[in-house]
Amino acid sequence: MQSTLNVIHWNIDPVLFQLGSFGLRYYALCFLAAFIVSYVLMLRVFKREGKSQELLDQLSIYIFLGTLIGARLGHCLFYEFDYYIQHPLEMILPFRKGPDGWELTGFQGLASHGGAIGILVALWLFAKKTKTDFIWIADRLVLVVPIAGAFVRLGNFFNSEIIGLQTDVPWAVVFEKVDMLPRHPAQLYEALAYLIIFLILWTMYQRNAKPKAGYFFGIFLVLLFGARFGLEFFKENQEAFEAGMRFNMGQLLSIPFMLVGLFLMFRKPKTAQK
Repeated sequence: MQSTLNVIHWNIDPVLFQLGSFGLRYYALCFLAAFIVSYVLMLRVFKREGKSQELLDQLSIYIFLGTLIGARLGHCLFYEFDYYIQHPLEMILPFRKGPDGWELTGFQGLASHGGAIGILVALWLFAKKTKTDFIWIADRLVLVVPIAGAFVRLGNFFNSEIIGLQTDVPWAVVFEKVDMLPRHPAQLYEALAYLIIFLILWTMYQRNAKPKAGYFFGIFLVLLFGARFGLEFFKENQEAFEAGMRFNMGQLLSIPFMLVGLFLMFRKPKTAQK
């Protein structure tokens, strides 16, 4: 990365190294780091709350699958529905049929709102299976989701994807793999916002480990999806159909999450969680 005339040029190869047909991508490392850091932090929470590591291990499997499946289906259904309704197998298989036959593509296209829905479904299934209170586990899980999101957005930066609008700010980035225009580094804006949200929630938890049921969950939804809604104004639209919309798909999908968060924050308190 080099700076020329107050513009940062970004042209890094997203593949760290290639071994035959296998390539290790920076994005994959960021995704892995997101789960490792989240696990370590959640282990501290579980120990503090007297919960077993075995329970956390089960939860981790549910969350991993819920995140991956939800994010993939979210992208296919929210952003490229017309294509994937004609090619349903490509939703779940890392292959795409080209002119020369099937080719390995990986899962190109993951939507964070779909991931959020997938996590909620996974939490519900986990709570039902283990007879754990859904709101209790949600209040704890959201403590680490923002730091995981920050790692994922860093991976997007390495991939030169989810780019920002053209700008002349001194910290503008030219994503040379996309074009030669100086743009907002929207991925870094979002990563920083998520890091700040993580610090806020983690500090609140350290000071008050037993808030009103759903309170941390509510704050998380309002802060994270509020940040997502605002930062969308700095981003290029993900798909062509969003061009004529007052609010893009990411913003529209954020509104229900924020409303649920406000409800959880301001509903009449019951009893402290146990």
